[in-house]
Formats: sequence, C-alpha cells, structure tokens
Amino acid sequence: MLMDIFSSFDSYEFNSFSLIKNPIILMSMIILILMMMSSMWLSSNRMNSSMIPMINLIFNQLSRTKSTTIKGYSIMVSMLFILIIFINLMGMIPYSFSISTHLILTLSLGLPMWMSIISSSLYNNKKEFIASLLPDGAPDWLNPFLTLIETISIMVRPLTLSFRLAANMSAGHIVLSLLGIYLSVAMNSSFINSTILFLLSTGYILFELAICLIQSYIFCLLLSLYTDNHTSNH
Repeated sequence: MLMDIFSSFDSYEFNSFSLIKNPIILMSMIILILMMMSSMWLSSNRMNSSMIPMINLIFNQLSRTKSTTIKGYSIMVSMLFILIIFINLMGMIPYSFSISTHLILTLSLGLPMWMSIISSSLYNNKKEFIASLLPDGAPDWLNPFLTLIETISIMVRPLTLSFRLAANMSAGHIVLSLLGIYLSVAMNSSFINSTILFLLSTGYILFELAICLIQSYIFCLLLSLYTDNHTSNH
C-alpha cells in the first residue's frame, strides 16, 4: 500500500531509530559535525580541502557586508553554512527523516542570528538604528506609514528566511516522493516507462543534491545581507 506523499514530513512514520526521535543519535551527529568543522582549522586532509572552497565562498560574501563589524558573526555564519549543508544532505538519505523541512529547525537557526544583529545594533547606537527605519527624503505625512512598513519588514525577516528554506526543501522531497510512487507503479507496467522514470529520478536526485548546497548558501547570504542595517559603534 502506497503511503501519502506528505508522510515523509511526519516523524511518527519512522521507527525508534529515527534521527529526530532518538536524542542520542541526534547529539552524536551534532558532535560529529562540530568535530569535523573544528578539525578543518587544525589539519589538512581530503575532506577539509573540499570544504575550504565553500568556506571561502561564504567568507567572500561576508566581507562585502557589515558582518565583519559584529565580532564572531562571520565565523558563526560559516559554521551554520556547513551545518545546514550536512542537515540537508542527511535528509536525502532514503528512509530518513528530513528535519530541514520543518519550520521548528529553520526558525531556530535563523531567529537567533537575526536577534543578534538587532541586539548589537541597539547596543551600539540606539538612535541610529531607530533613525534607519525612516527612509531619507520621505514626505512628512508619509513618515508614520513608512516607519511602520520598515519595522514590519525587519520583523518578518526571520520568518521569511525560515519559510524559504523549509518550503524549498519540502517541495523537493514531495517531487521525489511522487517520482518514487510513479516508478514503483511503472515497474509493473513496461520496461521503457520504468527506465525513463528511473533516469528522471536519478537526474532529479542529483538536482536536489545541488539544491541542498544552494539553499544553504542562500540562507547564509541573506543573513549576511541583513547586517547592512547594522549600526556602527560610536
């Protein structure tokens, strides 16, 4: 009997050894990722050599923004970049639970980073931060509305950031589930149909692997762009 295409987003559909339901496995994976990221700065091997270009890519983007004015922010975003890549790739393992498709994870990653930018801006220069909510050269009668709109746009940033990652990863897994259902049906019909669907599924899996990397980069790219409104310390 075929399962519902949205069952892959339900943790209760998985057994007790699922990553999200077993805290020991979850903590072991987090510790393993942290150890791999820590060893990257101390040793040089084949895996670390493949990660250095990705780290340089996100560092180059961070250097173009005000991320460097926040102590430790560039390192945190770089570590977050590698962590999201690992989480997305683990969700591509067959019969595994993709936790990056759930808002509870993406929001827990994006919200603290956004709050650190806001808190640092208020701490450095509260007046400059409040003044940045009003665009330059705006008419006086539009000032209350523009300030309200700018405030709302800043407040919804962590939500849109989290929704974007979860929605894009969810869409990919739904398509993979549909291709898997069609492939299982086509295997009982004709060899040509099953071969075509198998090639399509293989190509789409490779496409989703690239999406895992791209979505991780976009997530950290937006976090770096959010620092453009960061106030300087006077």
